[in-house]
Order: sequence, then C-alpha cells, then structure tokens
Amino acid sequence: MAVFGVGAYYDRDVSSDFITNEVVGVGWDDNDAPELREYFQSLKVGDIVYIKAAFGGNDITVKGIGIIKDNVILRNTGLVSTGRNVKWLYTNKFVIKRPQEKNNVRSNTVYEEFHPMVLNEIISKINSK
Repeated sequence: MAVFGVGAYYDRDVSSDFITNEVVGVGWDDNDAPELREYFQSLKVGDIVYIKAAFGGNDITVKGIGIIKDNVILRNTGLVSTGRNVKWLYTNKFVIKRPQEKNNVRSNTVYEEFHPMVLNEIISKINSK
C-alpha cells in the first residue's frame, strides 16, 4: 500500500465531482501528459489517494481520502482522461500545515507521499471513522 496526493483543479475545482463519481484521475489529454496516464495506471488496489490543493508554498488542503477499489482503468469518461475507481473513506475538508522539507512536490498533479507527518495525518483521518 502506498499513499498518493492528487490534484483536482481543471480550470475549476473538480474535487466534488471525483467524490460524487467515486473516481480519481487526470484531466490532461494523453498526448499532453502521457506520463500521468502511466502514473494512474500504475496505482494498485488498496493504495490510498487523497485529493489535495497545495499551491505555491501554502499548507495542504485535503478534500477527500479514499482507496483504489479495483483494477479497472478508466479512459475518457468526460471527467478524467485516465483514472481509477475509488472508495472514498473521508470527505471532510481539512488542512495539514506545510511540512518543512527540501524537495517539495506538492504542486505536482500527482505524487507519492513520503513525509511522515503528512502520512500520519492522512492515516489518522481514516482511523477516526
């Protein structure tokens, strides 16, 4: 199991669309971002995903936490060009204080989360249910 932060801003915030449709994915066309297609295809059943916003050096706003629920790869759904089905476990918005770190990937569309403080915050929300 791994934990991944995923952005959900496609000229507008689509976080609620992800939650309502029980998906997570990328809106970029495959030709524009083939590496993101590959990234979402590589997620495994049981991996944890969290919808995040962390523009610039801001704190991390978490908008939902879920798990990848099957091996289905979603393609061109109208919401995502490539995506995965998610069981959302926690959908209350909360903020994690930006950790002090050297290599900040939080502005990326998707990244694997490794920071212990952030991992603890994410896992604690799932465990509090």
